[in-house]
Amino acid sequence: MDIERIREEAVQGFTFPEGLTEIIPYGSGHINDTYRVTFAHGGTVRRFILQRMNTEVFRKPQQVMENIIGVTAWLKKKIAEHGGDTERETLSLIPAKDGKMWYVDSKGSWWRAYNFIEGATSFDQVKDKKDFYESAVSFGNFQRLLADYPAQTLYETIPNFHNTSDRLEKFKAAVTADICGRAAGVRKEIQFVLEREALADLLCGMQREGRLPLRVTHNDTKLNNIMIDNVTGKGICVIDLDTVMPGLSVNDFGDSIRFGASTAAEDERDLSKVSCSMELFETYARGFLKGCGGKLTPHEIEMLPEGAMTMTFECGMRFLTDYLEGDTYFKIHRDGQNLDRCRTQFKLVKDMEEKMPEMKKIISGLV
Repeated sequence: MDIERIREEAVQGFTFPEGLTEIIPYGSGHINDTYRVTFAHGGTVRRFILQRMNTEVFRKPQQVMENIIGVTAWLKKKIAEHGGDTERETLSLIPAKDGKMWYVDSKGSWWRAYNFIEGATSFDQVKDKKDFYESAVSFGNFQRLLADYPAQTLYETIPNFHNTSDRLEKFKAAVTADICGRAAGVRKEIQFVLEREALADLLCGMQREGRLPLRVTHNDTKLNNIMIDNVTGKGICVIDLDTVMPGLSVNDFGDSIRFGASTAAEDERDLSKVSCSMELFETYARGFLKGCGGKLTPHEIEMLPEGAMTMTFECGMRFLTDYLEGDTYFKIHRDGQNLDRCRTQFKLVKDMEEKMPEMKKIISGLV
């Protein structure tokens, strides 16, 4: 995007201080356009994050913003009650000049701005167990602080995002339509899904029956959505709140395990390298339960391993659906990448099925 347009319009829309000195692209996100803006005035330097929201993905941006406004205000209140730093331990929105927490420019683009969290870093990959543990504590703490938030009042910004039953129906429709003529080459993978139809409705069914409570969930619990303090090495803030919605705590836990406890890259072709590390599973589970601080129900804790397996199954099914439909959702950098991604997820599911007794034992040993 044209930096001059950002300078003349988006920056001017917010209540920033005087003395703009720099606008640079920032971070590794693939959805929104993110910039770091710096101001220097009277010997004081302040930095902010300025983002152009992707309204192709989030078609109701005001609902996204209203969710973020409500959740961050709640978090600030809880953090203050616990004597924490409300400017570093959650995101702080900067008001626009019209008083709203967003700004719409002359082209119809939606913008928002946050305080820049100084002295902290987000990491794209799990480099050691300590960072993975700290991300777990942070996401668990997110659950603890929001345990009493009325989740049903949040907008579902991406309908059926982690509705695995709905994902299964979309998958079946993609197989039937076979618009790219690819189904014949992936019969083994299709059969893998169909043999596990019951898994697709396991958690959704338990939520409908009231056995798993509706929670405020993040729905994108990757390591790089945690800011880690540069001095202490502790996770201090959960970021990227676009997908905060009503959901299941076990899904947030499960998505972290799917990505962070795998022993191989998400698109690894050599499936012999792919497994779920029980060491990393235990590391994350220990941190997550510590962060939750007793706010999960016994049944939620019991179902954490199923959360990991279900989220892995769902993601593999989504990769396969996208492959069948012509790779229109997930970005690919080579032919067959979505199919490779699907196969790694299914290998993880198979591995988790075999290790389920060990996973259950780990969880029971932590409570």
